[in-house]
Amino acid sequence: MSPRIISGRARGCRLFSLPGDRIRPITDRAKEALFNILGDWVLGSTWLDLFAGTGSVGLEALSRGAAFVRFVDWNPQAVRLIKRNLVHCRLDDPGRYEILHMDAFALLRQPPDRRFTYIFIAPPQYHGLWKKALLALDENPDWLDEDGEVIVQIHPREYEAVPLRSFEETEQRRYGGVLLVFYARREPEEATPSAPTTETDDAEV
Repeated sequence: MSPRIISGRARGCRLFSLPGDRIRPITDRAKEALFNILGDWVLGSTWLDLFAGTGSVGLEALSRGAAFVRFVDWNPQAVRLIKRNLVHCRLDDPGRYEILHMDAFALLRQPPDRRFTYIFIAPPQYHGLWKKALLALDENPDWLDEDGEVIVQIHPREYEAVPLRSFEETEQRRYGGVLLVFYARREPEEATPSAPTTETDDAEV
């Protein structure tokens, strides 16, 4: 069954998707849990959706009242699909989104042109791309608001602690085969990072 918009103005809209392993789609269950965690903080927020794939997370954010989402993907099929899903779900309001057909790592090396409330990282499941993206962001942290969050979606088996200077891991949430890892900006005076909390739900997705 194709993914869908869980809540908001486009609730129930089914998304077109791509076959294969070039994208890492989030399950509806994990996506619903993520946005339940964020709650009303989504209203008026801005999102950088890296390795956006179908655009499912950014579309959900727009449906729930986010002010702006920048979708980034190197795959031309994904770029076309994101636009198709925006139009299909009637979330293509002018000025509320941007789609960049470019390499996420190239973007993260650039001087930030704006800060985002949330940065979502869900690259394909190979070559440790999530760690590379996180480390690239750590070198250029001003892409994220001071009070923003970085959210990484991976398989639980992929997880390992990543040494970071600008961010600290704050929380993990597991939903079957999906692990969401949250990071926040590290306070300059902090000597050592605090231990993250882990919440596990091992029921089948």
